[in-house]
Amino acid sequence: MKEERIIFLPGLNKQFDLLKSSVELNNLKILVLGSGSETAAIKLAGTSGREVELILEDYDSLMSSRLLLENESSVNVKMMDFEITDFEDQSFDIVYVQGSISNSRRNKIVKEIKRILKPEGILCVGEVVNLKKEPVQFILDIYEASDLNPLNSDELEDYYSERNFEVKLRKDFSETLKNYYSKSLFELQKKAKELPDNEKSYYKKLLNRISHEAKAYLKQGADKFIGFEVLILKKL
Repeated sequence: MKEERIIFLPGLNKQFDLLKSSVELNNLKILVLGSGSETAAIKLAGTSGREVELILEDYDSLMSSRLLLENESSVNVKMMDFEITDFEDQSFDIVYVQGSISNSRRNKIVKEIKRILKPEGILCVGEVVNLKKEPVQFILDIYEASDLNPLNSDELEDYYSERNFEVKLRKDFSETLKNYYSKSLFELQKKAKELPDNEKSYYKKLLNRISHEAKAYLKQGADKFIGFEVLILKKL
């Protein structure tokens, strides 16, 4: 039996599974945003039967992604600014984002996503969220170190509705974060040992960040403040 690929991002495989179970993906043109999204892109390509576009914003992520995807012809990976992509208006049926726009640039990135989505196109977005409106200082420190600017959970739907998206489905996958941090630490440590020296610097930075977040989440009570939710949205 073939081992299932695991998406090492907040939400793990649950975001992909939710999209697959609720939207017919066959032959749709799909764009994926964000480092660490290679497995999600492969799974989406396998389900849609078409090549999937994956864009990343920095050179280290691009080189790492190309290494991971060297035997995968179904994913076309490029480096682009998420706020200003090279794609034409209304290029994609679906844009898939798993934890990579929960930052201070969200407004501009969502505006760009709207531009490149077809009419009634689908945005499947996973967002890190605040479970409490006033996070304590060590949570704010985590956000700063990880370049996160989460929305409050009770503001999530309004944020996207105000930007002319219809909320089709919403799921709370906060329970995946414990497994995400545990699994990610293990896999990143393994990859860091296996990769050539020129690739290790990227994983070392990623491992240091994940290690800091994992310690806070698993041992310091950050689970009371940090959640993860997925929305399936239709462009109006």
